[in-house]
Amino acid sequence: MADSYNGIPVPTDGAVIQYANGELKVPDNPIIPFIEGDGTGRDIWRAASRVLNAGVEKAFRGKKRVVWYEIFGGEKAYKKFNNWLPDDTVNACRDFRVSLKGPLTTPVGGGIRSLNVTLRQTLDLYACVRPVRYFTGVPSAMKHPEKVNVVIFRENTEDVYAGVEWKEGTPEAKKVLDFLNNEMLKGGKKQIRSDSGIGIKPISVTGTKRLVRRAVSYAIANGRKKVTLVHKGNIMKFTEGAFQEWGYELAKDEFRSKIVTERESMILGNKDEDPALSVEENARMVEPGLALAHDDFKQKVYAEVKGVLESLHASHGGGKWKHMVLVNDRIADSIFQQLIIRPDEYDVLATPNLNGDYISDAAAAQVGGLGIAPGGNIGDGYAVFEATHGTAPRYADKDMVNPGSVVLSGVMLLEYIGWSGAARPSSELSRTHKETSCARKSASSEPGMWAPPPPIGSRPRNWRTSY
Repeated sequence: MADSYNGIPVPTDGAVIQYANGELKVPDNPIIPFIEGDGTGRDIWRAASRVLNAGVEKAFRGKKRVVWYEIFGGEKAYKKFNNWLPDDTVNACRDFRVSLKGPLTTPVGGGIRSLNVTLRQTLDLYACVRPVRYFTGVPSAMKHPEKVNVVIFRENTEDVYAGVEWKEGTPEAKKVLDFLNNEMLKGGKKQIRSDSGIGIKPISVTGTKRLVRRAVSYAIANGRKKVTLVHKGNIMKFTEGAFQEWGYELAKDEFRSKIVTERESMILGNKDEDPALSVEENARMVEPGLALAHDDFKQKVYAEVKGVLESLHASHGGGKWKHMVLVNDRIADSIFQQLIIRPDEYDVLATPNLNGDYISDAAAAQVGGLGIAPGGNIGDGYAVFEATHGTAPRYADKDMVNPGSVVLSGVMLLEYIGWSGAARPSSELSRTHKETSCARKSASSEPGMWAPPPPIGSRPRNWRTSY
């Protein structure tokens, strides 16, 4: 731990957040670095810091407070240090563990390291978490924006964002193309055009399972009813299709007593309604057109139904599955229209990196736009919360831009460190429909809802959702 970062002394009236045994250890006066942000960042930070400080004061009456510590990125860093992203800024985010930032400029001509990418790699911030809900009175193009209340868990470290690609026409691209066409695809009908740029899309067991673990843990702890795995596995079978398979595998292996898959719920529901139902009859109800299928496929479905009934009927049958978290999956392109026409059917989404990028912005557009969309990049023991919109420099210093995104990102930060009581007042300024409010439990001062998932087998905490 340094005495100063970017030449600015560390506040002496604050203490450092620690992390041990999978838990944050938060003092009553945590030092939390912030990056003001470019353009309108300074406007919205002035407003947001007042709101966040007032929430902490109201909740704890002076017994706790955030000690904000400014670090630098973007234009302000460049003007001070001739460096768009000083190493000390990255070091401070690592050493103090939890930080908050406003929007940053990407300068024309490139040459800047992306702060988000650098921090994701340095701190292994593998989950981009984007809660999206409607706030009463916010203009929206949708007829029923109040039906949108989802939390998107986007994998943050792999997929096409891993940055493994080669430009068309380069020797490297030619070498990869020669290998693919003349070795891996040799003798087949498929060939890749010689004038192609090439990119690699890695999706791993490790990246998938830790993301899905966090999503399912969140759903269980917060009274959410459903986790949907979003993928394009019908086309990319060994990457996005594997994301779906590994996601189901993780959910069943680690949360068996608290979850049921969609197909399992169909099998159990059919048996609940008709206890005399045979395996074959149940299978035909689960898989329409089964009578026309090949015998091998029939036997596979029969075995699936039989296995579910034998292993789960005692623990999940008799309607008990209805009170568990339902885990299902949807094709990526389908989820866009589903979120528009039936948004209230979705609750928590777990997605690979690219899908989550699109979907989180599309969902935010339904409730009024990125101006009120919070976000967090979260790993195990580290987190960077951020406004999700741009810098809008033409409106800088005019106090015209909605500070909601950075305010609500600050709310996520307070919840992450276990200060949900401080987050609650700002959330209660605008309630969603009564059903949403009643589904949430009262908050305590335990570690927050965005913290690392509880150890397998431990009793989940009842954290309140108040973003």
